[in-house]
Amino acid sequence: MTEKASLLVAQAKQWATNYGDYTLGEEGTALTVALRFRGAWDSNDPAAVAEVFAEDGVMVIGDLALAGPKDIAAYLEEVFAGGYKGSTLVEQPVEVRIIAPGVGLAVLEGGVLLPGETEVAPERVMRSTYVAVRRNDEWKLLNQQTSPMRG
Repeated sequence: MTEKASLLVAQAKQWATNYGDYTLGEEGTALTVALRFRGAWDSNDPAAVAEVFAEDGVMVIGDLALAGPKDIAAYLEEVFAGGYKGSTLVEQPVEVRIIAPGVGLAVLEGGVLLPGETEVAPERVMRSTYVAVRRNDEWKLLNQQTSPMRG
């Protein structure tokens, strides 16, 4: 196997661990939406993050409720140009379930890693809730909300 192929296999195995206990069935498919969000965030690509959302999707961050991909992308352009430039997400699924046909709920815990960090700082540990919907045989993000887990 070539070095490049070996690297791709290793990355695929590492990425697969992000599914935790939810690798199969519709739960795994619904969780894929949260993982697509994470992958787009890790690329610091506002358009890619916004593309994960449905047209009527909402991203709730703190006191902000960003409605629709256009508002989400505009907000993230500033975020990725500022203090979160080069940031990545570390999240593990806590619960994933189908709550109605074509509607999935995923709860993940983790946080934002800034460049050079290996652990999430206590003030950035959070719980994220993702509501995914299946529309036209494609899963999209209807709502994503993060809440700090400081206590």
